[in-house]
Amino acid sequence: MITKLLEQLPNYPSPPHLLSAGDDGRPHAVAVAVRVDGQQLRLRAGKRSLANVAACKHVSVLWGAPTADDYSLIVDGEAAVDGQEGELRITVTRAVLHRPGAPRQATGSSCGSDCVPLI
Repeated sequence: MITKLLEQLPNYPSPPHLLSAGDDGRPHAVAVAVRVDGQQLRLRAGKRSLANVAACKHVSVLWGAPTADDYSLIVDGEAAVDGQEGELRITVTRAVLHRPGAPRQATGSSCGSDCVPLI
C-alpha cells in the first residue's frame, strides 16, 4: 500500500515535522525522526504531541521540499500511542507530493496546485 511513499523517502534527507492538534484545535508542529515499520510509520513524540493524539488521532507528517523547485511530501494518517516509551504508530491514509502552482500534467488529483497522489 505504501510502496510509492517508500520510494520517495530517500529524496527527503531533512527531518520531517509531525503536525497534530489537540481538542482545542490548536496546531502543533515538531521535528521528528521517522522510521518505517511494515506499512506504518513510527516516531518518538513529546508530551504535547502525545496529548494531542489522545484527543485527535488524525496527524500529518510533512517533509519540506529539498529545493524551491521540488515537491514537499505530505503524509496523513491515524496515530496511536504504542507502549510507555512515547512512541507513535501512524497508519498512513494518504500521501501526496505537493508544490504550489498549476499542475504540469494531469494527475487525476482534485488538488488545485501541482500534486502527485502516492496513496
